[in-house]
Amino acid sequence: MKYVDVAIDNNSEKTDNLFTYGCGFDDVSVGSRVFAPFARGDRIRAAYVFSVKDELDEPVKGLKYIKEVDSELSLDAHAIEICLWMRRRYCCRYIEAVKCFVPAGSASKRGRERKPAFADIPEDVRHGLTEEQAAAAARIAPWIDESRFRIFLVHGVTGSGKTELYMQAVEKTVASGRCAIVLVPEISLTPQTIGRFIARFGQGKVAALHSKLSYGERYDEWMRVDRGEARVVIGARSAVFAPFRDIGLIIVDEEHEGAYKSDGSPKYDAIEVAIKRARQCGAVVMLGSATPSLTSTYRVERKLYERISLTKRYNETPLPSVSIVDMREEMKNGNKTIFSLEMYNAMDEELRRGRQVILFLNRRGYSAFVSCRGCGYVMKCGDCGISLTYHKAEDEAQCHICGARRSVPDVCPECGGRYLKLFGIGTEKVEETVNALFPDVAAERMDLDTIKKKGDLERIIGRFRRGKTKILIGTQLVAKGLDFSNVGLVGIVAADITLNIPDFKSAERAYQLITQAAGRAGRGDEAGHVIIQSYKPDHYAITAAANNDYAGFYRAELLMRKAMDYPPFSDLAQITVCAEDAGRARAEADALAGLLRGRADTAGRQRILGPGEAPIFRQGDMFRYQIYVKVLPSEREGFEGFMRESKLAAAGVKAKKDRYSVIVDINPYSFMT
Repeated sequence: MKYVDVAIDNNSEKTDNLFTYGCGFDDVSVGSRVFAPFARGDRIRAAYVFSVKDELDEPVKGLKYIKEVDSELSLDAHAIEICLWMRRRYCCRYIEAVKCFVPAGSASKRGRERKPAFADIPEDVRHGLTEEQAAAAARIAPWIDESRFRIFLVHGVTGSGKTELYMQAVEKTVASGRCAIVLVPEISLTPQTIGRFIARFGQGKVAALHSKLSYGERYDEWMRVDRGEARVVIGARSAVFAPFRDIGLIIVDEEHEGAYKSDGSPKYDAIEVAIKRARQCGAVVMLGSATPSLTSTYRVERKLYERISLTKRYNETPLPSVSIVDMREEMKNGNKTIFSLEMYNAMDEELRRGRQVILFLNRRGYSAFVSCRGCGYVMKCGDCGISLTYHKAEDEAQCHICGARRSVPDVCPECGGRYLKLFGIGTEKVEETVNALFPDVAAERMDLDTIKKKGDLERIIGRFRRGKTKILIGTQLVAKGLDFSNVGLVGIVAADITLNIPDFKSAERAYQLITQAAGRAGRGDEAGHVIIQSYKPDHYAITAAANNDYAGFYRAELLMRKAMDYPPFSDLAQITVCAEDAGRARAEADALAGLLRGRADTAGRQRILGPGEAPIFRQGDMFRYQIYVKVLPSEREGFEGFMRESKLAAAGVKAKKDRYSVIVDINPYSFMT
């Protein structure tokens, strides 16, 4: 007889514990999926084994017994170790961490393998490595050969050939008999990346794991990896949990992207998980970016990462020239359109030369909000409390958080006036303007409103790659990783949108987005041009991006972060207290903040901010208050323990009228939720 401690597959804070069972099965081990009777009714529930022992430390009253061990699905001990770490680090439940390692979907009832379709697989074109690439590969190779853990920050300008460097490292890893995980930040980049790797390694060795696959496709791809058939996994952040037992390399492309931070539960950081898994296996981590996060560069300075610099484009084409247009001067000169004269003339010239144009605006929809010029009323979502975005194609205002839709009234509901107007611009407005200015030119928009169906994204990208589309308009989907050789101009329509977001990372994100978008220009044999339109043309993020001055931007931004104890000098914890009654939510948030301040010293109390109303104050039937805590490294362990206690206390409230919850997010990507 063995005894096992298991986490029950039950989505409740109240049962977030390890339960001890007797087990008469010899094949049970740490990570096994088992089935066990649970609670008073002894309903059979799935569970996952966290420890196995031959005898009990003390008798267990009413000991129950495992009914079955799943012979098909199990985790390994390394995965369970990661689950324990995730529970501490992200204040999540055992089962939430476990579910990250478990495949979605189930086996086909017909016994057929469901394979995702990969279109437009290119030829495997191998370019000789540049001097910089060869030097970089030589520095990485010994760590792969010797199965030693090491983190490399590959800081390479756009078009410097980071992907070829990744593929060389993957090739060496697979040749050594080990496996590789390649993470990309957006689903939009996955088809292009998968195509390149399939061309190099063959479809049998490459698996895709991402949310755009059907549940059946994801399950079968997961099982191919688990059986050892696939040796390379490519996908978005969840692919970091691929069931490899012998990881030799993890690549995180565009490591600065916020898409690697989960906004669901558990609120994990895929880069942190990647580093944790690599350390377990003696694997190499390659973090690649043209605009590394401040945190990564700071860790290079502290000797935690090793930097590899790629300063030249692989085809020796110079970086694009950059112009900054002061839109205040355009307004003074009577130009009230969304395009400066310089932008229009440059678009016209490039199109006449047969080259293509990308226009970037990080806001979808037609207008940012609908407001009454008479009384100041703004249309807002009744559930989320945020302003609604007007979409002209549907002739309605939409909430980009919950998806609520409302017709725009003829008169203001507040004052009865007829002065409801549209303010701000989105990609839909840009598309309309482009079609009016260039009626004979094929233009297409790529944002979340135009890629609603499976395959939409690939079709839009394919038409642009083939030259059928001449002007591509989009949100950040067009700014990341896309490689088109005929783009002569990238126009950044409104560089200030990101700067105006109330977030301590807004300058960093503005710098990154401008630089990444600009990098889409001139990737072929001819140099490209970039035009940045801004009402704040002297802002250091914009001038640094225009001059490709990462070092200058980093120094300026780090000074501000250090003065304010922001990351990377701390973890910034967002604590959200939710309740069905606004007064109850405020009272619980006040009490929790008071307990936090009571545990802190004088300096620590200065790092506890709030509580205050969340930007989305009401979500469904719950009202939300938020507290922010800047947690220094020395305070992390105590904070994690305190937050687990607080979440359990909230879960213990039984009366429905008193129901409330506590949600913890460590270093959230967005502070506007």
